[in-house]
Amino acid sequence: MRYYIIAGERSGDLHAGNLVKSIRKRDTQAKLRGFGGEYMRAAGVELTLHYANMAFMGFTQVVLNLGRISAYIKECTADILQFKPDVVILIDYGGFNLRIAKFCKKHNIKVFYYITPKVWAWGQYRAKALKENVDRMFVILPFEKDFFKKFEWDVDYVGNPVLDAVKAHHTNPDFLSRWKLNRDREVIALLPGSRKQELQRIVPIMAQVAKKFPEFQFAVAAVSTLDKSLYEPFLGMENISYVEEQTYDLLAHARAAIVTSGTATLETALFRVPQIVVYQTSWLNYSISKWVILVKFISLVNLIAGREVVKEMIQDDANADQISAELRLMMADTERRKAILDGYDEIITILDTGSASENAAELMIGYLTKS
Repeated sequence: MRYYIIAGERSGDLHAGNLVKSIRKRDTQAKLRGFGGEYMRAAGVELTLHYANMAFMGFTQVVLNLGRISAYIKECTADILQFKPDVVILIDYGGFNLRIAKFCKKHNIKVFYYITPKVWAWGQYRAKALKENVDRMFVILPFEKDFFKKFEWDVDYVGNPVLDAVKAHHTNPDFLSRWKLNRDREVIALLPGSRKQELQRIVPIMAQVAKKFPEFQFAVAAVSTLDKSLYEPFLGMENISYVEEQTYDLLAHARAAIVTSGTATLETALFRVPQIVVYQTSWLNYSISKWVILVKFISLVNLIAGREVVKEMIQDDANADQISAELRLMMADTERRKAILDGYDEIITILDTGSASENAAELMIGYLTKS
């Protein structure tokens, strides 16, 4: 069968790559094409556009780049028609992919959505649009199945692919020496994100925190495709190292972490690394988000647990003094550290329902062969 797959950012690319591997086990003649990144390419997908060109963050960035986004949608829809897929598989990236879903519906092309947009957090009206334009939805958070029941839609819960990826990871025994990290000093992981707008706001704050702890070594999860100038606030700091494209190895060696909100918060939890979740955006974006976001927490860790497991420091609270105070508690063997780790264990128990990519691939191919 022919599969067209679209992932618009790093985490989606990672999970799409694992899904493709599971599909290819069951469909050895599969032909795959789409928008994505290196994980998809490595799994055998012919890429027509790299997600690095599509990573727009926040309301204002989307508005400022509407022309480019429209051009990419036009390029994508033309490519889908030319490829003639049996199914288009959409991975997260709601704004872009919902428009693709509507296009496919008009052209009688089957659509599967793996990893739902966060319509439960904001813009719940989009759930109706998803139901109208998507043939099957495969969700990865337990509470999402109940959420969509409110719209009289029975979706498939397949487990969580982040847990799959963490379970499958084999830590490089030479990691510390490869990145010149001292075995005798505690490592604090800095995960500033993978998008330009994130780094511009968070990296200077992380640098201020690192200056307060000269006794520890900080390792930055750097993205090789981003402009090196985004990491400039770290220049000249003796306790800062860089780790490129090996975030999981970094987390496997970290005592604690400071993490920009996103999928990385869940990845950090699954490696059982106590963390502080930080997030900053423009005043306009923040003002808008306060009105439209309907959930109590921003991190997947706290959302899945249904309570505060890790501290979330948002906007003005994301400052060096508050982050440093929490970091001191997490680095020591305190009750605070133990409470975080206990919370992580609860989350792992909730999510551990088998391989999400295997479950999703089996269901997808089952639905396709029945139709």
